[in-house]
Amino acid sequence: MEVRELKIPGAFEFTPRSFPDDRGVFVSPYQEEAFVKAVGHPLRLAQSNHSRSRRGSVRGLHFADVPPGQGKYVYCPAGALLDVVVDIRVGSPTFGVWDAVRLDPVDFRAVYVPEGLGHAFVALDDDTVISYLCSTPYNPPAEHGVSPVDPALDLPWPTDVELLLSPKDSAAPTLADAASSGLLPRYEDCLARYRELRSLG
Repeated sequence: MEVRELKIPGAFEFTPRSFPDDRGVFVSPYQEEAFVKAVGHPLRLAQSNHSRSRRGSVRGLHFADVPPGQGKYVYCPAGALLDVVVDIRVGSPTFGVWDAVRLDPVDFRAVYVPEGLGHAFVALDDDTVISYLCSTPYNPPAEHGVSPVDPALDLPWPTDVELLLSPKDSAAPTLADAASSGLLPRYEDCLARYRELRSLG
């Protein structure tokens, strides 16, 4: 398993080895030993999510209240997508910084999004499937969003396809508006949550 830290400390890209033969291919997108070595604690699995999207569909930019927040380990078993992680933690030295990784069933890369970061993706092909391993269950009152088309963020969405957003994501506030309203996670609370997770082992 190859591991690369993204531009936002604590967020990682994982690339597993694949084993093709005349029957197909075998791969392990999540491997606990590599994850713990990189992140410092195991992934506490509370829920798995699966979605299928048509080309141009954007989901996000989503995040959850911290504590507890929701860590996500995401990969793409079918189609292709551009996965985007944004630092939305108020007070973070990398606040507003984003990084993007192409996920597909060719290289089988996965991305870990720690608690407090924003997450979004765009489907690059029809019938694109994304799979999430989540550290906490879905909690609607604690789930929020920032506009994925906020000009100030200038996220790297493709220009050759019409972007399809849900009504909820279309109505989400800009990063600046979310910050001024007190909606965003605080960096210090996120650091405390990371320390707690490491202490739990």
